[in-house]
Amino acid sequence: MSDVLPRPTNNIPVTNTPVTNTPAERDNSALLLRLTNLALQAETVPAAVTPILNMLIDETCAVGSAYFQADETFFKARAASGVMPEGPAMDTILMHGLPAETPLMVALREGTPALFFNDTSTQKATLGFPELAVKSLAAAPVYDRKGVLLGAFLMHTFELHAWTPAERGLFQAVAKTLATLAARLVAEEHAKQAHEDAIHALGLALEHRDDETKGHTDRVTNLALRVADAMGLDDDTRDAMRRGAYLHDIGKIAIPDAVLRKPGKLNDEEWQMMRAHTTIGSNFVAQLSFLPQGTRDVVLHHHEKYNGQGYPKQLAGDDIPLLARIFAVVDVYDALTSERPYKPAWTHEDALAEIRNCAGSHFDPDVVAAFVGIF
Repeated sequence: MSDVLPRPTNNIPVTNTPVTNTPAERDNSALLLRLTNLALQAETVPAAVTPILNMLIDETCAVGSAYFQADETFFKARAASGVMPEGPAMDTILMHGLPAETPLMVALREGTPALFFNDTSTQKATLGFPELAVKSLAAAPVYDRKGVLLGAFLMHTFELHAWTPAERGLFQAVAKTLATLAARLVAEEHAKQAHEDAIHALGLALEHRDDETKGHTDRVTNLALRVADAMGLDDDTRDAMRRGAYLHDIGKIAIPDAVLRKPGKLNDEEWQMMRAHTTIGSNFVAQLSFLPQGTRDVVLHHHEKYNGQGYPKQLAGDDIPLLARIFAVVDVYDALTSERPYKPAWTHEDALAEIRNCAGSHFDPDVVAAFVGIF
């Protein structure tokens, strides 16, 4: 939820003449049903609310509309439609969000169903909006089941406009009907983020137990995602990769310290114990039903080699899952370029040369090409 909202580009013109076209009274039930169906099919908050924002632009005199969602001490823009304010103040809002103590958000926390302002320059609740050139404003809250303000739908004009009964009725009906759906998606996002934070924390904890160089988990995660982007993988696959990167060595939690932290060379028995971390980790991940198969593939197969000489299954070529093939490259690269008790850090150039030399034997040549390409 820390992403920066791109500016809308539907090029709705802003004129200097008074707004006079008002929508006629209509039965909104069919429109609300269509929007509700779209929202129910959406998997993310922006996907759910964007059709709503588009509809507000089409069916009212508003020239711009946005959805802001609570994120710690700010309400951050998650979706927008139409023409948005411009200038440094708006750039700051898009980057950081509206502070929770913004007068408008304070007013919405009082439990009102919707607020309408025909002239923002005359109202304390709209403090700051005249500086954005917003002359008229409407805002509707999104609450959770406990009445906590989760977000708000906003629509605005850049010319003074008296919101008509039809516009007020439509805005209130839409907000009331779809706020519950938006709240559900927000709750699901929070639950997903909680899972994500817990998984990340596990990966970081293992760094310390395994004497890994600080930052290893985040470095390999970022590199793996860059390669995934270079290879055109979709968002779901990227999510699986990220989680697999967090947990790739989770099986080492079951390896005794005498083996895991041994400064010298491992004997055959110890090496067998160390290799078992992939299957132990895979079994652990399998118990977390919310994790996709791709995550388990990374954990189980990131030590496989393209020539079939790896472990634990001695898979070869394309029989090795793609995400594991990607992660194998970034994991080795980070190991080479990091200082360890038993070796100095390699230079970036030397590590890339080694990665290239191992294409076709240790690594998938296509993955190596993508990996080298990101630099």
